[in-house]
Amino acid sequence: MSEVVKLHKCPICGTQFTSKEYIPFCSKRCADVDLGRWFNGAYTVESQDLDDTEIEELNKALTNADKSAE
Repeated sequence: MSEVVKLHKCPICGTQFTSKEYIPFCSKRCADVDLGRWFNGAYTVESQDLDDTEIEELNKALTNADKSAE
């Protein structure tokens, strides 16, 4: 039986590759470029502010979880 070769596409440079060494990137260089973008703030993760009621509910849930873990 022949082995199936999975082809990947690098999210940084768009190169197609089969190596598994730096997945999801094609090379160390592209992995480092991505890391640099995170460090420089080029990527962001959206969040939303919680209102006081939601914060209280979360605190109660954490307190109850701590008590049940004891």
